[in-house]
Amino acid sequence: MRNGICLWVLVLMVFASCEENKIVDRPVSFDQERVDLTLQYLDEHYGLVQEKPTIDPKMIVVHYTVIPTLEKSIAAFENSKLPNWRPEIAGAGALNVSAHFLVNQDGTIYRLMPENYMARHVIGLNHCAIGIENVGGTDAVPLTPSQVKANVWLVSYLKEKYDIQYLIGHDEYTLFEGHDLWLEKDAGYRTVKSDPGKAFMAAIREQTDDLGFLPLPEPKLKTPLQ
Repeated sequence: MRNGICLWVLVLMVFASCEENKIVDRPVSFDQERVDLTLQYLDEHYGLVQEKPTIDPKMIVVHYTVIPTLEKSIAAFENSKLPNWRPEIAGAGALNVSAHFLVNQDGTIYRLMPENYMARHVIGLNHCAIGIENVGGTDAVPLTPSQVKANVWLVSYLKEKYDIQYLIGHDEYTLFEGHDLWLEKDAGYRTVKSDPGKAFMAAIREQTDDLGFLPLPEPKLKTPLQ
């Protein structure tokens, strides 16, 4: 009986190890400059004055990079400061964009930064959102079934680890304007997003429906004056 219990414990340990090995650490630079820029962003955009650039995750936001390869996608997030080819958001701060995870076309999951550190990836919600980027997302390099499978696994992993309440696509972020989680102080700072695509997001939601995420806020009806 004792041998049987030991064998079962060993199986569980191996299984847990295999699950954790689905995540490959590939950290981008998070030097003191990035720490300082992140703290500045938290203060200027959310009114949060902190000693460390940490977040309390309540949301997962799924994205695509549009960039066709893993290496080029990582390179886009590597530097602490925003590159000069992102003028549409440069006015909102010098902190470079990033995400916590990057999923390659083959489904390999890369962790780019600590899960509880703030990444700049979604307006108004970075202070509480874990970002998942997916390599590709264009007609030439469409997202893959392997990426769907990896996102489902990663969402489940994060939901079990943190008090995650919402799962959203990047294109759905403005639904949270006026929500308790929305802290953006700049009323003019908005961008129109289409990632990760309705079909991709629907596939993830279908396979994570049992995780108990809260429904998204209803779209606000515009009055004639708007």
